[in-house]
Amino acid sequence: MEYSRVQLNDLSDEILMIILKKLSNVQVLYSLIGVNKRLNKIVYDSIFTNCLTLMVSFLNHCIFPLSEPILDRFCLQILPKIHNKIEWLDLEAFSMERILRATNYPNLYGFSLYNIQQEIAMHLFNDECPFTRTFKNQILSLAISINANEEQSSRKDINARIFMRIINTFSYLRFLNFCPSLNWCQELSFDNSFPIVFSSTLLKLYVCLHHFTDCLYLLDGRFNQLRILYVTINIISSSNLIINNQLKLPNLRSFSLYCHRKTGAYDELIVPLLHRMSDLEELDLCLIVSRKKIFIDGNDLKTNIINNMTLLNKFTFNIRSLSRFYNQINFPSNKDIQHTFDGFKDNQIISCIDYFQKRNYGQCHMYSYPYKLKYYDNITNNFPGGIFKCVRTISLFDERPFEHEFFLQISQSFPLIEKLTLINKKPQINKFNEQSKDDNRPSLIVIQYSHLFELNLIKTHEDYLEQFLLDTKMCLPNSIFLHINYQLLKEVTHNFTRNSTRNNCAKIRVIFLYNTLGFPEHLKDYFPHAKICSL
Repeated sequence: MEYSRVQLNDLSDEILMIILKKLSNVQVLYSLIGVNKRLNKIVYDSIFTNCLTLMVSFLNHCIFPLSEPILDRFCLQILPKIHNKIEWLDLEAFSMERILRATNYPNLYGFSLYNIQQEIAMHLFNDECPFTRTFKNQILSLAISINANEEQSSRKDINARIFMRIINTFSYLRFLNFCPSLNWCQELSFDNSFPIVFSSTLLKLYVCLHHFTDCLYLLDGRFNQLRILYVTINIISSSNLIINNQLKLPNLRSFSLYCHRKTGAYDELIVPLLHRMSDLEELDLCLIVSRKKIFIDGNDLKTNIINNMTLLNKFTFNIRSLSRFYNQINFPSNKDIQHTFDGFKDNQIISCIDYFQKRNYGQCHMYSYPYKLKYYDNITNNFPGGIFKCVRTISLFDERPFEHEFFLQISQSFPLIEKLTLINKKPQINKFNEQSKDDNRPSLIVIQYSHLFELNLIKTHEDYLEQFLLDTKMCLPNSIFLHINYQLLKEVTHNFTRNSTRNNCAKIRVIFLYNTLGFPEHLKDYFPHAKICSL
């Protein structure tokens, strides 16, 4: 059979468009612009010229400039030809100035800036800066990711000043994402020196805040046209600062509140804030709430939230409530909790309840499914199952042992996990550590976590070291970062001579050994590809 002689130029315009849409716009323009008139006409289409990502981004969130040859060709040849078609640019700090100076951008309405240092951002958003003078009346949308070298206390203040300058500089700004990567070095804190900042044009805001009072500050009326607010707050607690928190928010239509730390101020602070948002249409909550006696359940959400929002048509949440128990006898079951969600519309609600006798507390985890967060914490033996393709980081904790079948279920439910932390001091009951050829027991299914690259086994019983290191139970991927107790590791590997753990240990890229000041020289032979660190 002869090879086909069909070339790119022989394909129809429709087929060419289908193929080219699979590539990035930068690849299409760099490879095809100027080749011939027909291809020029296709690649000049707005599909390929409206939005350009002039940087390299990796899955681990690392961002780099384009290579010099590509950057040269864009700045000298491509951008000047399509400058009036460009509406959005994604830029990084190193090449940003050169790209913006390459030509004028009369129809540019928005851009994303990544890896910008604080001092550069302070200079950039200044009336004396050519960048600001050029775009101050043109930009409607902005996303900015800032790097900070300062100490935490000072960088929060600098971020607040940068935020103020952006709002005050761009007269017609409608959308601002002040923390696109949810990096805590970019959190804002207004403290006692609240800056004077107002906007009657801002409609949508994404921001990371240090304290709940910073959220109250943003919602005291200074952004009176705000429709959508996504806020991640570091600390939700009471404060002596007095801020107007009674003002209704009739224009707010969508609100998202995330806090990854435990708060005991749900009833005191969060519920009153939500009562000011009676016209919300969408609400998303992610909270860890500490209460004295009762868990948050469906009845609580109906009483304190849903019944006060008559226009609400989308309510998603991920709430873990914690409660101490002492002399209680009738603890609610998971079935009891699940019944409280009867009548919830357009949602599948999952709940999981656990009681920990030694620690004397219980937890109730309830969330909207499909699950959309990148992490799932404190998974126990009561884990209800499901498929969680968004999750990349998990932690496992229980006062009861985790058996082999549990780890198999975890691998199936979280197919893309990258980081796993295990906390469990209880020994396994069903121990199948070694299996001879004459053994009639059925073989265990060897578990694989194909995308795992960081494994923390510091606070575990030695059985779980065997669970992950024995090649009859687990097949680890290459290049693992392993955190582990040295003495337990020594026991499980039979002083680094055990053959059945050698295969997985050879896949370790970095090993952090805890509770040791040193290690024998032959340890390096057992971990031939690993950098070994004593902590």
